[in-house]
Amino acid sequence: MKRMVFALSSVFLCLIFSVQFIQAKGNSCKDREGGKLILSTTTGPKSFNPIVAKETSTTAITGLIFEGLTRTNGVTQKVEPNLAKSWKISADGKSWTFYLREDVSWFDGEPFSADDVVFTFKQLIFNPEVETSARDIFTVEGKAIEVEKIDRLTVRFNLPTKFAPFLRAMSQNILPQHILAKAVERGEFNYFWGINTEPDQLIGTGPFKLKSYLPGERIVLEKNNKYWRKDNAGCRLPYLEEIVYVIVQNQDVALLKFLEGEIDYTAVRGQDYPIIKPKESEGNFTIYDVGPVLSSNFLVFNQNKTINPKTGRTYISPRKLNWFRKEKFRKAVSYAIDRQAIIDIVFNGLGYRQYSPVSKSAGFFHNPNVKKYNYDPKKALKLLGEIGIYRLNQNEALVDKAGNQIKFNLFTSARNNQRRDIANIIRKDLENIGMEVNFVPLAFNQIVAKLDSTYNWDSILIGLTGGIEPHFGKNVWSSSGHLHMWDPKQKQPATVWEAEIDKIFNQAVQILDRDKRKVLYNRWQEIIADKLPLIYTVQPANIFAVRDKFGNLKPTSYGGAFHNVEEIYIKND
Repeated sequence: MKRMVFALSSVFLCLIFSVQFIQAKGNSCKDREGGKLILSTTTGPKSFNPIVAKETSTTAITGLIFEGLTRTNGVTQKVEPNLAKSWKISADGKSWTFYLREDVSWFDGEPFSADDVVFTFKQLIFNPEVETSARDIFTVEGKAIEVEKIDRLTVRFNLPTKFAPFLRAMSQNILPQHILAKAVERGEFNYFWGINTEPDQLIGTGPFKLKSYLPGERIVLEKNNKYWRKDNAGCRLPYLEEIVYVIVQNQDVALLKFLEGEIDYTAVRGQDYPIIKPKESEGNFTIYDVGPVLSSNFLVFNQNKTINPKTGRTYISPRKLNWFRKEKFRKAVSYAIDRQAIIDIVFNGLGYRQYSPVSKSAGFFHNPNVKKYNYDPKKALKLLGEIGIYRLNQNEALVDKAGNQIKFNLFTSARNNQRRDIANIIRKDLENIGMEVNFVPLAFNQIVAKLDSTYNWDSILIGLTGGIEPHFGKNVWSSSGHLHMWDPKQKQPATVWEAEIDKIFNQAVQILDRDKRKVLYNRWQEIIADKLPLIYTVQPANIFAVRDKFGNLKPTSYGGAFHNVEEIYIKND
């Protein structure tokens, strides 16, 4: 998996650019320049700081402003040069030397150099005062990667051991030392580049710059006229003049705006398919079905047993903690969820049951043979009975041994209509076996705050973006990971199975043989499906509609519609 962040409805579920250049076919550069791409999002960015970001509402934007040394081709899924033009690896596989491009500059004209690379890793990623999930990805066997400047355009990474996904991991955004060094010195970096940042203060190297942000209304990105990348004819990219994100109330509004011609792209939910498909030809758009999404929808229960220093008690009540930490409780919940009903009702039959952390669309590392939980309310009640949770009478509420009724809150994103509908079905399924579920839709950033800082939640339906490299999910699966959301930031693994997962991720990352890595990652998926720290539910088919006015569109399940956005242009009529 790629480095995982909280998922929400957004055009860029996985913002990776293609490097495939296009031919100008004899036309002048001006023929393809100009125009705008208008998209929608249900949530504005939480900040403009890609190092501390944990949500795609932020990274969808910063992924256009900042770049890494490498990038993954959205079509071939191969790693290709980016800010680094080439690299070499030592014979023992532990030392990587990157040769940087000499024609890259920051938005303010300062030249990009090895100093920025060293700064990003030493002062940001490996700085314990900086709150970043990236540190989990670049920590191998508990050791940080050493980074050294060889000369202005050469940087070397010395690894404590072999690190199989290292080259792909070097898509990590590089940030400017000359802009951020003082903020780090003052201890202000975690709050730097917030949503009130003036656009001209947000300095990157990417194809687009922030032009304006009106919270609750729109985000406008403008072309970086000095972007280093060019097409085969020597024309400077990107072609588009602007990318506009219109912030909409929900996905229903996004669909309406697309049908009215106000935006250029919309994700197509199963329930929308019968509405939008007949309008395809007359509406001058094309619907693409590229297979299962890489992202997920899962239910997670709060198992955080740490003590709140303000109250001297756990963040949730001891009785709820006792329920949620029982494996049979979580398995009972999984058996009680009618996944096929969710697919039929929410996705109009256009979806897939999910039981593994790795999507089928991820390809090689997906394990299809994990434990599955077919809808079985009777089995759910049997498992609950085995841990002392039962009904006094057939139609009464479930209670535990102490007579406490099994009731809890369930949160999900208010603006994500699909997830809200899924949560409602789960609520009804659990009420059918006697649980009382108080379903509360919240703003997405409120949910992130609960998971990341306040810890005052019972259960949440949320998702992760997914990807093709399992190690990039280490910030979720490592017991000390920043997104180990069910029981975060453990100093030592709380369970035997969490300790085994820690060992798997530390071992697999050192194995260069892909088939041998797969054996370990298969085991990891089996553990998750058995222990259920995250109860996976369903995945929609990855279907979206795009205006026919765009040239060089190459949609894929992995890259989405606009993975090569810097190469996309408006076709002349």
